[in-house]
Amino acid sequence: MKTIDPNIEDAHTLEGDFYSSENYFDESKIKIFERSWQLVSDLTDLKTPNSKKPIQFLEPIIDEPLVIVKNKDESFCCLSNVCTHRGNILVNESCKSNDIVCKYHGRRFNNSGDFISMPEFKGVNNFPSKNDNLTKLPIEKWKQFLFSAIDPAINFDEIVRCMENRVGWMPIENFKYDPKSSKDYIVNANWALYCENFLEGFHIPFVHGGLNKTLDYEKYNTEISEYSVLQVGYAEKNSIHFDLPKSSIDYGQNIAAYYYWLFPNMMFNFYPWGLSINIVKPIKTNLTKVEFRSYVWDQKKRNSGAGSILDKVELEDEAIVENVQKGVRSRFYKNGRFSPKMEKGVHHFHKLISNFLVL
Repeated sequence: MKTIDPNIEDAHTLEGDFYSSENYFDESKIKIFERSWQLVSDLTDLKTPNSKKPIQFLEPIIDEPLVIVKNKDESFCCLSNVCTHRGNILVNESCKSNDIVCKYHGRRFNNSGDFISMPEFKGVNNFPSKNDNLTKLPIEKWKQFLFSAIDPAINFDEIVRCMENRVGWMPIENFKYDPKSSKDYIVNANWALYCENFLEGFHIPFVHGGLNKTLDYEKYNTEISEYSVLQVGYAEKNSIHFDLPKSSIDYGQNIAAYYYWLFPNMMFNFYPWGLSINIVKPIKTNLTKVEFRSYVWDQKKRNSGAGSILDKVELEDEAIVENVQKGVRSRFYKNGRFSPKMEKGVHHFHKLISNFLVL
């Protein structure tokens, strides 16, 4: 893979074969997704000490069985959910218990993943050893969200610092999950194309007629951080916007939405009504699952402004990226150039992909 020129005025985009190459897809799994932080849960099923929640880490591309445990001191553990005896899955549903017991042969672990006991194992040499404990993965909490990683190459604070500094004033930990408006989408396109589309507002007047009426396109602004991108959508006259506190650096501005992308595949979109999250999960080179999750702050504002037609916007985005997936496979397409004004986020994304894959 060619490196992306850091100067956007000189840079070319990723080459077209990135979006259909099995080799790049496999490399991305190891060099990008296994080394990145992923949103693995909110606190809905983890409110009391000794609560446990089984998860699959970024299924289906990695699909590692894990279990999250809430400790008595209100901290969290993320453990391998596979018994170190014969590989049985230990926790199959959310529950509360003082320890973890394998239902196959009775091997027992404490809630920190340390081996406690095992029936019928007298006479086994060099037992137990550290290999009999459950593997512990890093876990971090931001507001009501938990993140984990297989082998993180990035400090977690570098991922969420931008959100904390800009929108941390919101009572995000109190936003209520809304299952009725949360759904999954299957997109016939490469995961990176979906992210690229999110990372620029350039296409809004051409693809999203309804959304364009609520946003002031001329003020649309993109801000780059090391492992994140913020796009600020300004409200058109008489369109709903945030009631910002004086402590906000945007105080006095009519902000309709804060669109955050966190490397490599997470989107946190803040609206006056609350938060929508998109988790982009690669399935194949040309197939992606997008998990759309809603957390409500103010239900009365749900049907107004930039965040009122999310399903329509999502379907419009899917249609365009599926069309691009067909186009980038063309023998006549090599790569493109970036708009210095409108595609700073895409350029940053391409640089990060290139940097991680050439490690």
